[in-house]
Amino acid sequence: MKQVITDCREAALAILKPSRRELEHGLELHRDAFVCESYGFTPTGLMLRGMEQGVITPNEFNYIFEQQIHVDYLQKPEWFAECQEAWEASGVDAMLVNAGQECNHISTLLKRLANLTCLPDRYPQLYARATTVEGLHQARREGRKALILTTNGVPLCLEPPSVTQSLFALETFAKLGVRMMHLTYNRRNPLGDGCGEHSDAGLSQLGEQVIDAMNRIGVIPDVAHSGQRTSLEAALRSRKPVVASHTGMRKLSTHYRCKEDEVCRAIANSGGYVGICGMPQFLQGSGRIDQMLAHIDYAVETLGADHVAIGTDNGYWVGGNDHDWDIFPKGGENFESLWRPEPEFELKPGMRETMAWTNFPLFTVGMVQHGHSDDDIRKILGGNVLRVLRATLLPLPQDNSPRS
Repeated sequence: MKQVITDCREAALAILKPSRRELEHGLELHRDAFVCESYGFTPTGLMLRGMEQGVITPNEFNYIFEQQIHVDYLQKPEWFAECQEAWEASGVDAMLVNAGQECNHISTLLKRLANLTCLPDRYPQLYARATTVEGLHQARREGRKALILTTNGVPLCLEPPSVTQSLFALETFAKLGVRMMHLTYNRRNPLGDGCGEHSDAGLSQLGEQVIDAMNRIGVIPDVAHSGQRTSLEAALRSRKPVVASHTGMRKLSTHYRCKEDEVCRAIANSGGYVGICGMPQFLQGSGRIDQMLAHIDYAVETLGADHVAIGTDNGYWVGGNDHDWDIFPKGGENFESLWRPEPEFELKPGMRETMAWTNFPLFTVGMVQHGHSDDDIRKILGGNVLRVLRATLLPLPQDNSPRS
């Protein structure tokens, strides 16, 4: 096993300190459960081919970078083997994968979507693209990792603005296999306000139309990066489940990426789930795996185990991530990001490693230690994600008027 995987695992175990019985039961339960991450990234790698300073423009760099980290790096046999090892260590069977950069521009969204669509075509021995629950189960039976495509934004026709064409674009992306979309990223967009904005005006009229269209065509609305009011109004509007795929509980953290209880309850009432992430600065507290488990515990206590999932928002760098990033071309700050100053929190070395993606089996061990039942743990590990996907793909009832 790669040393980085072993080191992360030992760091987490040093915090959890499970008994032998707890460890063995948790690992066995994880192996047996269908594990579907509510939001994540496939392992990535960087070959550094043709990316030296001055050789390419920032736009060219972005294009090559995206293709290399998602697809091309697997050409190296040793990196393909490490990718497989990381998947094996995680015990993850499927994930809703980030397949669209944070924005509403169709051409930009298509770049990453093309790479993640290509990935299972290029490496079918490892990956399968899935659009249905049965597709997920089939991939597991075949020994392949199932990818459900998601985008960090809704494709919109902005130049010139067109509601009709935007709804056509949304449906086109659904036909390409996208099953979940962020309503906003951190910044305000035509649909609503992002969590990075100081104000939170809520869901726009176009946002309401987009929610209705998502319900009709079978796309999950994801409010992970949306403001509190925008998230609440989306959950109240939707006639199908709404999710916050990778977030935390605001009761335990002051970070603006976490959701307030009222919002989480509305998401649960829609039939959706809150996915707990593995980002120390969002979760705060100790910033380690024990704090992640505290968020899971509180979410289960507040919402019930039927409405909790895990979306680490973490990836795995094949070949290491010790590149000299200063040699690469510099572009401007991504407009959509809007990472405003965070609440006071000291990010210390080793925090994030305890919640490494390859430590997924230890999340299960931790839930066993905290007294969650096997049935509830199975729901949190993937059962709830499968339930929401199944509900999203069902036809709307005859009375197709919105909820509000």
